[in-house]
Amino acid sequence: MLLSLTFQYTSFIPCTHSIKSSQVPILLISRLYLWLIGRGINNNNQEERPYLQQQYVCQRITHTDMFALTALPPGVDKAEWLASNTVAFFKHINLFSSALSEFCTPSTCPTACGPGNTVYFWTDDHGRKLKCSAPLYFDYAMSYIQDLLTDEDVFPTKAGSVFPTGFVFLVQKVFLLLFRTLAHIYWSHYRETLAMGLHPHLNTLFTHLTLFCRQHALLEPEDTEPLQDLIAALGQQAAPPAARTRIQHASHFYFHHIFTCTVNLFI
Repeated sequence: MLLSLTFQYTSFIPCTHSIKSSQVPILLISRLYLWLIGRGINNNNQEERPYLQQQYVCQRITHTDMFALTALPPGVDKAEWLASNTVAFFKHINLFSSALSEFCTPSTCPTACGPGNTVYFWTDDHGRKLKCSAPLYFDYAMSYIQDLLTDEDVFPTKAGSVFPTGFVFLVQKVFLLLFRTLAHIYWSHYRETLAMGLHPHLNTLFTHLTLFCRQHALLEPEDTEPLQDLIAALGQQAAPPAARTRIQHASHFYFHHIFTCTVNLFI
């Protein structure tokens, strides 16, 4: 049976669904500014990686002990823990990327790429590798994950159900796709992220994701290599000794990561 899990950092994106008429000019100007930087600035510059600059890399939205947050709580089945976190990470990364979808188009992002112009190919049902635009690639990715998470045979929700053989392999594939989604945002849409003030949230989400993957061996070193410089900058090379003594308290942490209403600004 799938555990119910929410992410508890903080509620960090302001709600914009109740917009007064006096706010409309400001919102239109903000939207125009974001549209202009999305069209006029080339994010894919191997010589300039703004996400590594100290004034940005140090910003997060919580000081939560991420090592404790990602550890398997005592008495919890590992498959349940993996499944619950997979669902939660998907929901929040999908919503985060949706807030930037207006700037990720076939014209701005003709290929799905990550740092160093790493190109991601989509593998279809026949095993063929397809080179496609970033929005198409990540639409494929999110649709694949959504179908997987709603498949009762893979992610069971009923009491007494068991996880299938090969479940960990499927979870690894999901986290690879989620990692690539964040990698593309850092590489191609970081300036838009800065303009929207979402970089502390992106850093927090990325830190959590990469630590969770490392603790549970979900990604290979070659998978994370394109953003290894950022992982190092965020100080994730080794768990501090004090964190290991707090692992037992991890079951008390839950996510409450509310992105509500931000996307409404772009509708």
